[in-house]
Amino acid sequence: MEHKTCFHCGLDAASSGIYYDDKTFCCNGCKTVYEIFSINDLTCYYDLQQAPGATPKDIEGKYNFLDNAKIVDQLLEFKDNDVQIITLYIPHIHCSSCIWILENLNKLNPAVSSSMVVFGKKTVRVTYTPQQLSLKNLVTLLSSIGYEPYISLEDYSVGKKHVDRSLIYKLGVAGFAFGNVMFLSFPEYFQVGEFWLEQYKHLFRWLMFAYSVPVVVYAAQGYFVSAFKGLRSKILNIDVPIALGVIVLFVRSSLDIIFDMGSGFFDSLTGLIFFLLLGKFFQQKTYSFLSFERDYKSYFPIGITKITNDNTEESIQVYDIRKGDRLLIRNEELIPVDCILIKGNARVDYSFVTGESRTVSKQSGDKLFAGGKQLDGSIEVDVLKSVEQSYLTQLWSNDVFKKDKALSFTDITNRISKSFTISILSIALIATSFWLLTDSSKALNVFTSVLIIACPCAIALAAPFTFGNVLRIFGKKKFYLKNASVIEQLAKINTIIFDKTGTITTNKETAIHYEGQQLNDKEETLLKSTLRGSNHPLSRSLYSILKANDIVSLDYFEEHLGKGIEAKHKNHNIKIGSAPFVGLNLDVTTLNTSVHITTNNNYKGKFTFYNKYRTGLSKLFNKLKKDYDLVILSGDNAGEKDNLTKLLPAKTKLLFKQKPEDKLEYIKYHQSEGAKVLMIGDGLNDAGALAQSDVGIAISENVNVFSPACDAILDASKFKHLYEYISISKSAIKIIKWSFVLSFIYNVIGLSFAVTGQLSPIIAAILMPLSSISIVVFTTVATNFVNRRLR
Repeated sequence: MEHKTCFHCGLDAASSGIYYDDKTFCCNGCKTVYEIFSINDLTCYYDLQQAPGATPKDIEGKYNFLDNAKIVDQLLEFKDNDVQIITLYIPHIHCSSCIWILENLNKLNPAVSSSMVVFGKKTVRVTYTPQQLSLKNLVTLLSSIGYEPYISLEDYSVGKKHVDRSLIYKLGVAGFAFGNVMFLSFPEYFQVGEFWLEQYKHLFRWLMFAYSVPVVVYAAQGYFVSAFKGLRSKILNIDVPIALGVIVLFVRSSLDIIFDMGSGFFDSLTGLIFFLLLGKFFQQKTYSFLSFERDYKSYFPIGITKITNDNTEESIQVYDIRKGDRLLIRNEELIPVDCILIKGNARVDYSFVTGESRTVSKQSGDKLFAGGKQLDGSIEVDVLKSVEQSYLTQLWSNDVFKKDKALSFTDITNRISKSFTISILSIALIATSFWLLTDSSKALNVFTSVLIIACPCAIALAAPFTFGNVLRIFGKKKFYLKNASVIEQLAKINTIIFDKTGTITTNKETAIHYEGQQLNDKEETLLKSTLRGSNHPLSRSLYSILKANDIVSLDYFEEHLGKGIEAKHKNHNIKIGSAPFVGLNLDVTTLNTSVHITTNNNYKGKFTFYNKYRTGLSKLFNKLKKDYDLVILSGDNAGEKDNLTKLLPAKTKLLFKQKPEDKLEYIKYHQSEGAKVLMIGDGLNDAGALAQSDVGIAISENVNVFSPACDAILDASKFKHLYEYISISKSAIKIIKWSFVLSFIYNVIGLSFAVTGQLSPIIAAILMPLSSISIVVFTTVATNFVNRRLR
């Protein structure tokens, strides 16, 4: 895996001025420092820094919180005197080379005895000797080779997640029993008169009974529990007729073999449970590499550096921060608490908190809020509030985050279950009453037969298989849903609310326009050569759009954090940065980010940065406007209102300077007026609105990094297909309704046998599996057909 270009700036090694010695090389373009190492003659490069000018010591300092034994104990999976085991999440795992390097860590450090990668979850499980290698040094090693672990406060507070595999076990039991019971039932089906089959038929029947017991007692217990809870709450859910059907099937079949009246319906019983569990399993599509429940703990650091009274530094975990503590916040670190700036210049990115995409500068004595990211070197702050009391974390005290949307939502299957249950019981009672008056010997047989044949297996399978297939289709198209009920809720929405920054705009691209005097060739060469040495996001964006020029070696270069860059080549000097930095006094403040340029102390002009809107935005909104009310809620100022007005349909509502609580209240008000709201956002500032909405979708440039609590995660590249996703959700509901019609036809046919007292095991064995299989086939074919819209 030998790299010929710099990881950070992408410059070719030969042309970028990278210089080498025996152990290291450095990119002169972005000043990234690398160390060379070899594994079995394969040359690889450590990345020894995360920001311009960083050193290995800076990287190590970033993980000082791992010196805290209390934090380490909470993170470890296993701890012994000689062995420690930890599983670390590595977002940068993306190919087989990554797996190879991470599983050969023992060749970089002998203290690592083994390391195993789970590619789907992007994790590595490392076993190492603590006497020779600390957890801090292990994390530093991983970071230095380009695989920095993602360790958050959530890892510390939540602990290890329990994986529930009970459904798989139940499905295995039901499938095993169903196969064996069907096999044992064949002689009964075809009335085989072989002597030995006739002689051992009683043994076969009792074996079928034995296979059915664990299915009823264990595999089907969830339906009994759900039915009981529903009846206790005076609700007739779909599990009530299922549970009733299972009980009747088992009791009737047991009586048949006890009194030698036949083989019973054990095949139908085990098949019913198997298909129901199969539908539930199919619907239970999960994306283990994603999290739909993230809050501030998911991206807050575990530890922070505290400055003690004797001016020494110690690492503490964030829950131990108290009012009055002095903290050191390093460059690119998050501020975990509300505090006062004491020392240093703060330039803070509050985009996760407010949605405002621009940074703010603060001076000594100014108040800083939790959730901001420091971008200009180290600062010292005095704590005003603990983590739990800070403004950001108080957003999570809102009742909306305690609400379970599923509890206030009744799915389509349960909505028909009341009518279905009442109808079936009515038919059973009427038919039984008729036969009591006509031929009482058939009355009990008719009553049980109606409940057996009308068990709503096909109805219960329609939604799970339809939604399960849609979940699979959406996942392949990079639209990941939290669970199947989101599909049904998505089909009901009538109002769509969008955040602006990071949602309808892209974080990866920026439109840049130049205003001012034309730069000559020498000035353009000097401009590009200067920008080349800066790793500031605006510098990198501007550098990427400038035309190719000969790169010159600068005689002088200096980057002033938060202000700009100045450089000199021979007799020419240049300044690039803010208006005050280049010596320009602006009479009118601009609502857009600008980079100003002076050469030889003469003002030349400015590059203005505009948000780049996502591809297909205008076309998407024009599709949506026909069926939905459209709203833009943004924390940004109204700097691009005119652009949005021209780009979006006339009826789109545009609201700016919206705080997180404003967004939440706006949605709550419209829901009180009867609106079914879909909220689409991207940052922590949208978390309240996403939770309050009927469906919350988080847009993500990279689904493996931070996204707020939500019902679905949509890859940003698929944003233009939002209308198609909603349309397919509506089509899924139509497919389920047609499945109900098909199921109704089967019930009518089956009931005609049951109420006339003609139901036999062979008829039940044919009708019940046939109805289940046909529903599965129909929903699969139909959902694949509507999937064509996404191709």
